[in-house]
Amino acid sequence: MPRRNVPPDRTRTPVTSPAAKRPLVALEGVSKTYLNGTVALSGVDLAIRRPEFLSLLGPSGCGKSTILRLIAGLGDLTTGRIEWPRATHDHRGRPQRDLGFVFQEPTLMPWRTVFGNVYLPFRLKGVSKREAAPRIMAALERVGLAAFAGAYPRELSGGMKMRVSIARALVTQPSVLLMDEPFAALDEITRHRLNDDLLALWAGQDWTVVFVTHSVYESVYLSDRIIVMAPRPGRIVADIAVDAPYPRGEAFRTSALYNECCRQVSAALRDAMAGHEHEE
Repeated sequence: MPRRNVPPDRTRTPVTSPAAKRPLVALEGVSKTYLNGTVALSGVDLAIRRPEFLSLLGPSGCGKSTILRLIAGLGDLTTGRIEWPRATHDHRGRPQRDLGFVFQEPTLMPWRTVFGNVYLPFRLKGVSKREAAPRIMAALERVGLAAFAGAYPRELSGGMKMRVSIARALVTQPSVLLMDEPFAALDEITRHRLNDDLLALWAGQDWTVVFVTHSVYESVYLSDRIIVMAPRPGRIVADIAVDAPYPRGEAFRTSALYNECCRQVSAALRDAMAGHEHEE
């Protein structure tokens, strides 16, 4: 049974130090209004922990992708602030964001091979191809593209291009991975496999995933915490913890617990949309 505002019981080493208890990222009173007057977000307060698999769930226009971009520093806040309490800072006092980002569309360099595209984060850090190669191939293996390391983006299907983008974001194992509906364009079988691969990689590392999705079913399967959002303006209306143990698999997808979790999350989403329609 999912519980609201209560973190799930997880099989991890207890964290006791005051520093470790601080959130990884904290959004405080965050609002975003675009130049055309559209209010994308209003008064968002959100503490993102480490480790955590957090999904942002809601209809189009509720500000899910905007939150990701603001966390990544790809835009300015209108009001509020975003803090990285556990991050190191540069000489100007700015937090050094240790993150990877998977966008809705693949952002591949057409003149580089699959291997070359996944190598890019290492290249920017000055790591040689030879040193990075084992991790690159391991990432490609996880997304089912090891045999296509020498291929170019023009030789790949749309789903394969997205998997390259996912591998590139995962390859450096960042402390926070921002994922903006990365699996939406993939077939169901591939999507389920990549869900499982992502959970397997996340379970073995001390990191956080912030995952945007429109799917109640995907959010419940992946997450230990789901933030339900309503639109116009974008705001948080429910914070639901999924009290189901990891690892998860097909047995969880077909369980009564999974169905009950989906029912409660769906009800929260319906309430959010009903409130929005009432306001209009």
